[in-house]
Amino acid sequence: MFAAHTVILIILLYVMCLFGLAVWVERRTRFRSSSLMPGWVYALSLAVFFTSWTFYGSVGFAVQSGMLFLGIYVGALLSVIFWWVTLRRMVAVKEVFRITSIADFISTRYRRSQRIAALVTILALSGVAPYISLQLTAVVSSFSIITGSHERDAWDVTGLLVMLMMLAFTIMFGIRRLDPTERHSGMIAVLVAECVVKLVALGVVGVFIIGAVFGDLNELAFALAQDEQLSYLTEFQQPSHSVLMWTTLIILGFSAVQFLPRQFHVSVVESSDQRHIKTAMWMFPFYLILINLFVIPIAAAGLKIGLPIGSADFFVLKVPQYLGNDLITLLAFIGGFAAATGMIIISTMTLATMTSNHLVLPVCGKVRFLEPLQGYLLQIRWVIAALILVSSYVLAMVLSNSYILSAMGLISFVAVLQLAPSIIIGMFWRHGNSMGAMLGLFAGYILWGWTLIIPSMIAEGWLPSAIMTQGPFGISWLRPEAFLGVGFLPPLIHSVFWSMLFNILLYLLGSWFYHPQKHERALTREFMAAMLSRGKVTGKARPTGLDAYIALEPKLTEAHDLLVRYLGSDKTDGAIQRITDDLQVSGKPYLTIIELMEFHRMLEHVLAGSIGSASAHTAMEERINYNEREAADLKSLYSHIVNELQGQMRVDQSTDEAGGGYMFLDQMQSQLDELETTISDQKKRIAELEVRLEVRYEEIFKHRMEAQKLKVENDSLRRRLVNVTDLPDKAAPPDDEQNSH
Repeated sequence: MFAAHTVILIILLYVMCLFGLAVWVERRTRFRSSSLMPGWVYALSLAVFFTSWTFYGSVGFAVQSGMLFLGIYVGALLSVIFWWVTLRRMVAVKEVFRITSIADFISTRYRRSQRIAALVTILALSGVAPYISLQLTAVVSSFSIITGSHERDAWDVTGLLVMLMMLAFTIMFGIRRLDPTERHSGMIAVLVAECVVKLVALGVVGVFIIGAVFGDLNELAFALAQDEQLSYLTEFQQPSHSVLMWTTLIILGFSAVQFLPRQFHVSVVESSDQRHIKTAMWMFPFYLILINLFVIPIAAAGLKIGLPIGSADFFVLKVPQYLGNDLITLLAFIGGFAAATGMIIISTMTLATMTSNHLVLPVCGKVRFLEPLQGYLLQIRWVIAALILVSSYVLAMVLSNSYILSAMGLISFVAVLQLAPSIIIGMFWRHGNSMGAMLGLFAGYILWGWTLIIPSMIAEGWLPSAIMTQGPFGISWLRPEAFLGVGFLPPLIHSVFWSMLFNILLYLLGSWFYHPQKHERALTREFMAAMLSRGKVTGKARPTGLDAYIALEPKLTEAHDLLVRYLGSDKTDGAIQRITDDLQVSGKPYLTIIELMEFHRMLEHVLAGSIGSASAHTAMEERINYNEREAADLKSLYSHIVNELQGQMRVDQSTDEAGGGYMFLDQMQSQLDELETTISDQKKRIAELEVRLEVRYEEIFKHRMEAQKLKVENDSLRRRLVNVTDLPDKAAPPDDEQNSH
C-alpha cells in the first residue's frame, strides 16, 4: 500500500513532466512548419483511442465473456483497412473547408446546416461527456486500491485534483488558441507520451505477472488449456447470441475508431500530411495488438490466485498488489492514469469547440443582448470546458459503481455509431442531402436514448419499472428493451439494430423524396470534389486581367468589423494582413472584382477555422454585401462565362430582386452547375445524334450502292433487249432482193 500523499505527489510530478514536455515541444515547433510532424507521431497520437476502458476494462470483459473482448478491436482493425479511402477523404475536405470538428464536417456536407451541427453536438455531449466520467472514476478507483482508502474519500481529494489538472492542461495546450485547426504540437506530444507510457506499463505488468504466477509461457498455455476455471478465457463462443454480439461489437469498433470526436480531431483536424495515414495504417494495428497481448494472461492470473470476479476490471492493479510488488503496482497505476487523462484532455477540448461553435454562437447571434459575447469566444470555450469537466466529475461521483457508469463505454460507442450513416453514405452518395441527414440523425438519437439510456435510468430507480414491463402509458410495443415487440435480443444488440435501422432508412427516404435547393447541390459538388484533392490547399490568389476599381480600404474595414466580433483585435489584424499578403494586394488602393471574390473566400476560410464552416458561412451572408456596380460586374462576368460555354443559358434577371449580397455568389455557382449539367446532357444528345447520323449515312450508302447496281443492271438489260430486237432485222434479206428472186 502507498500513502495517499505519496501517490498525489507522484501524480503531480507526472503531470509536471507532461507540462514540461508540452512547453518544450511548443517552443521547438513555434517557428517551424507544422507539416514537419513525423508520421510516427501522428500514428501514435491515434492510440488515444485506448482509454482506461481498454487498460482496465478489457481484462474485466475477458473474465466475463472470454475472447469476446476482442470484438471492438477487430472492428477497429477492419476500419483501418479502409483508412486510405475514408480517412484520406476526410483530411482532404478538412484542408479545403477548414473543418474544426466532426459536427462541422457533417454540417459542411449537408448545406452547412446549423441545425444538423447542433444535433451532432448534442448527441456528442450526451454520449461522450459521461464517458469522461468513466475515466475519472477509473482514476479515483485505482487510487483507492493502491492507497487502501475508501473510494468516497478519494473523490474529495484525488478526483477534484485530477479534474482541476486536466482543466488547466486542456486550456493551456488545447484551447489556448482560438483557431482549433492550428496544430496543437504540445498537446499531441503529450498524447504520444501517454500512449507510450500506458503501452510500456501494461507490457511490464504483463511480463511480471506471467513470470510470477505461471513461471513461463508454456505453463500459461498449459493452464489455459487444462484448467476448467481458465479455459473459457480462450473461447470465442462463450455468451448467448455470440454471433450477433460479435457482429455488434465489430460494428461499434469500426465506427468508434473514426467517428469518436477525439479520434476525429487527432486523425483529421490535427493531420498535417495525408501521407501520414499510410504510416498509421501499420503502426496503429501493431499498437492495438501489443496493448491487448497481455489481457488474457492477466485475467487468468487474477482467477488463478483467487481474486474476486467482481474486481476483474482492476486485475491489472490487484494482481501485482497481491504479489507484494509495490513498484509494478505503481507502474500499473501510472499506466491507467495516462490512459484516462489522454482521453479526458482531447475529448474536453473537442466538445468545448463543438459546443461554442454550434450551440452558443448561434444563440448569441439570435438573441440581441447576447451579441457582445461573440467577441469573447475563447473565454466561452474555457467556461464550457470547465462546465464539461465539473459536470463529468459530479456525475462520476454520484454514479460511482452504478450500472450506468460501468456500461457507459459501449453506450457511448452506440451514440457515436449514429453519426456513421450521415458520414459514410454522404461521402460516397452524391444524392444524400440535409433532410435525409437530419431525419436519420434525429431518429437514431431518439432510439439510442430510448433503448439504452432509459433502461439504465430505470435500473437506477430514477424512473418507474412499469415502463420496462408495460411500456409508456401501457403501450407495450414501445417497451425500451422490446421495441415493436422484438424482445428476444440482448439490450446492446437491440439498441444497435433499431437505432441503425431507422437511422439509415430515414436517411435514404429523406434524401430520396426531398429535392435540395441549388446552393446545397452546389456545395455538395464542391464537397465531393474536395475529397479527391491531394495535399494541402494553399489558398493563393489567381491572377486576373480585370480593371481595378474597387476601393480596398472600405472592404478591409468591412472585413475587420466582421472578424473582430469573433477573433479579437490582434488576431483580426494579423488575419487580414495575411490575406492581403497572399492576394498580393497590400498597399494597393483598388481591387479587381475577382480579387474581391478571392478576398471574401479567404476571409470565410479564416473565420471557419475559429467558429466552424457553417457559422462562418452564415456570418458572411449576413455581414458581407456588394454594391450595384460590383453586383453588375459579377453578373457580367457570369454572362461572359455563359457565352463562352456555347451561350445555352443566360443570367437570370430575377437576381436583381433576390436580395443581393453574398448570396449572389451562391446563385451564380448554382446556375453555373446547372449550365454544366445542361451542356453535359447536350453532349450526350449530340453523341446520340452522331450515332444516328452515322447509321443514316450507312443506309444512304447502301441505297446508293443498290441504285448503282440497279442502274448497271438496267443498262445491261437494255443493251441485251436492243441486241435481241436487232437480230431478226439483220438476218432477213431485203424486200427488193426477195422480189427479184
